[in-house]
Amino acid sequence: MYPTTLTQLARSNPFQTPLFSIKPDQQQESQQIKRKLAAASYNDADVSCEYGSNKYYALCGFGGILSCGLTHTAVVPLDLIKCRIQVDPVKYKSIFNGFSVTLREDGVRGLGKGWAPTFIGYSMQGLCKFGFYEVFKSLYNDMLGEENAYLWRTSVYLAASASAEFFADIALAPMEACKVRIQTQPGYANTLRECAPKMHAEEGLNAFYKGVYPLWLRQIPYTMMKFACFERTVEMLYKHIVPKPRSECSKPEQLVVTFVAGYIAGVFCAVVSHPADSVVSVLNKEKGSSAVEVLKKLGPVGMWKGLVARIIMIGTLTALQWFIYDSVKVYFRLPRPPPPEMPESLKRKMGLLDY
Repeated sequence: MYPTTLTQLARSNPFQTPLFSIKPDQQQESQQIKRKLAAASYNDADVSCEYGSNKYYALCGFGGILSCGLTHTAVVPLDLIKCRIQVDPVKYKSIFNGFSVTLREDGVRGLGKGWAPTFIGYSMQGLCKFGFYEVFKSLYNDMLGEENAYLWRTSVYLAASASAEFFADIALAPMEACKVRIQTQPGYANTLRECAPKMHAEEGLNAFYKGVYPLWLRQIPYTMMKFACFERTVEMLYKHIVPKPRSECSKPEQLVVTFVAGYIAGVFCAVVSHPADSVVSVLNKEKGSSAVEVLKKLGPVGMWKGLVARIIMIGTLTALQWFIYDSVKVYFRLPRPPPPEMPESLKRKMGLLDY
C-alpha cells in the first residue's frame, strides 16, 4: 500500500512516471482490453468501424492528409516570409518588413510561391503522421497491457509519435526541398514542375533527401511534443476546466476543447523545433552545404531568427490540424475514445477503491 501523499501526487502530476509497473501476466484475464486513447467521445453503437481495423487506420490517414495538407497550404505566405527571414535576415528584418519587401518585388502572387510542393509534401506527411501514430499507439498499448499502458501513457504518446514521424519525414523531404528552393532563391524556379527536374539535373536524388536528417531533428521533437502535449492537455482540460463530464459534452463542445488543446501544444512545438527548422531552410537553399556547416554559420542567435512568425504559424496550424482531424473522425463516425482513466484493477491495487 502506498502512502496517501504519493497517491495524490501520482494522480495530480500531469507528466508523472508510474509509481510501479505491472507485469502483463499479473493482470486478470477479464481486463485484457485494448487501450483506446484519443480525443473525443466513443459509443460502440454509433461507429462505422471497429477501433484498430484497417478501415479505421485508413480513414485516420485520410484525416491526416486533410489536416496537414490544407493547413500548411493555407499559411504558405507566412511560411514564405519565415523562411526568407531565416536565410536572409539582413534583407527581411521582420514579419511586416518581409511582407512589404515581397509584395514590392513579386506582387501578391509572390506570396503563394511554393504552394504546390507544400500541399503535396504535407499531405503525404499527414497521411503517415496521423495514420501511423494510431497504428503505433495501438501496438505499444497492446504490448504493455491495460494497466501499464495507463501508467506509461505519456511515454506511449512520445514513442508512437516519434515512430510515425520517422516515416512521415521520408515522405515529406523531396517536396520540402523543392518548396524551400522556390521560396528562398528568387529566379531559380517559380513552379514545382520547373524546380524538381532542375534540382535533379544539378544534384541528383541527393538534392531531395539531403535535408531528411535535419527534418528528423526538427519534426520528431515537434511531433512528440504535438501529440503528447495535446493528449495530456485534453485530459487536463476535461479534468480541471470543462465544467461537466466528457460524456455529457456535445460534439461541437468537444471540438472546441480539441482546438484549444491543439493551440497550446502548437506553441510548445514551435519553440522545440525552431533551431532545426532554421537549419533546414538554409540547407535547402545552399548547394553543397552540410547541416553542421549551416549550424556553425547561423550561430546561437541566428538559429532563433523567425521564431515569432513560427509560433504564430505553428500554433494556428496545430490547432486547426487537430480540429480538422477530429472533425473527420466525427464525420466518418470513427471510434473516438474518451481521455484515459485509471483501470479499476489498478485503483484496487493502489487502494483507491472502497471495498
